[in-house]
Amino acid sequence: MEPRRCAVARTDERPPGRADDATPDPPGRRPAGVAGPREFVAIVATCMAMAALSIDLMLPAFPEMREAFGLDPGSTEVSLVITALFLGLAAGQLVYGPLSDRYGRKPLLYVGLAIYAVSAAAAAVMPTLTGVVICRVLWGLGAAAPRSLALAMIRDRFSGDHMARTMSHVMATFILVPVFAPSVGAAIMLVAPWRTVMWVPVVVACLLALWLRRLPETLPPADRRSVAPSALLEALREVLRSRQTLAFGIAVTCLFGMMTSYVGSSEVIIDEVFGQGDLFPVIFGLLAVMLGLGSLLNARLVMRLGLLRVVRTFALYIVGVAGLLLVVAVATDGHPPLWAFCVCVALLLPSVSLLTPNSNTLAMAPLPHVAGMAAAVLGTLSTAGGAVLGSIVDSAFDGSILPFAVCALVYSSVAAGAILVLGRGAVTGASGARDGSAVPAGATPAGDGAGVLAVPGPSAT
Repeated sequence: MEPRRCAVARTDERPPGRADDATPDPPGRRPAGVAGPREFVAIVATCMAMAALSIDLMLPAFPEMREAFGLDPGSTEVSLVITALFLGLAAGQLVYGPLSDRYGRKPLLYVGLAIYAVSAAAAAVMPTLTGVVICRVLWGLGAAAPRSLALAMIRDRFSGDHMARTMSHVMATFILVPVFAPSVGAAIMLVAPWRTVMWVPVVVACLLALWLRRLPETLPPADRRSVAPSALLEALREVLRSRQTLAFGIAVTCLFGMMTSYVGSSEVIIDEVFGQGDLFPVIFGLLAVMLGLGSLLNARLVMRLGLLRVVRTFALYIVGVAGLLLVVAVATDGHPPLWAFCVCVALLLPSVSLLTPNSNTLAMAPLPHVAGMAAAVLGTLSTAGGAVLGSIVDSAFDGSILPFAVCALVYSSVAAGAILVLGRGAVTGASGARDGSAVPAGATPAGDGAGVLAVPGPSAT
């Protein structure tokens, strides 16, 4: 027997199991001790920030690490600790995502945080750079759980423009980490050895594990999938068959590559090119503020203009700003004034923080029923690809900003091409809506789709 579908008028009522972060829960509806919409955003943002915390907190320690491990003062070899974490982060997401589709999001979060804390503690006591790098791979495997499952949890609860807005709020909160983490790391090293910065993420992971007790499970048992090889393979096929997911996945990868190259090379650029190593935490933090501003701006633009219009407009903008950075680099033989470099980067970073959550949203939009697998594939592609793209810039450093400027233009152009060409005809929700409206995931258009949803009716023979 097949369920009969009947057309009903769409209303503004939230579907069961989903929430709009702008709408507070009615009194008495949410059980005591369970996170509300705003706290949900804060918890998810903290989950996503765990990997960033593991990176940005350590950046001021690079000079001490070079000295401790017998490296040259300008060596970029210490950037291996960044690349190693990204590689572990990429591999781990392929495990946590599919398993979370079967067992739920929260159990896998706890497993990942345990691996995260143990590996970080091990890295803090390793006597060699090789040992630290190995621990960082395992550290990344642990960080993969909160990173990928945060995206899946958002997809569990939101769709369309509302998902993009929630992603922007999450990113705006998450951006606080790169704003403050380098300064915090530098402050810690004023009173303690540089290895102390590796113990801070251990403490944060333990606190997050306690906080997760307030987070409701976002994947109901009825929506869980089998982990049999055939079921996993079918879910993977669905992800790979989605042109929209692959198109915006490529865009996210290139955008992440830009961020990775910026994070990995910014310390040596500020120190070696401009001779302002002592001011690096301040400069890095001030520029990171632009990332947060981009996310906050995105939350408003998406609801006012629509997700697709915002993405396509800023795809062109980022190419233009990256082109300006390259012109400045070429005109000054790779050694522009510090203010000119900072202005170009300040114009570039908001577009990255705006396009990344929107591209993530559009990549996840067609696949609400396999959100864990989709988050895993998307996360692995973007993280591993971004790490490789970032390492290209790190290894190409020649004492100037020219390699970074060239790669920024190349990566932004590929991202824009994926958005504007491969992503042409993209939809913003599982229902196939193209106007940017928030449509409940799992809803199916009925008739011509004009304002109606197909919902299960009584059983019929």
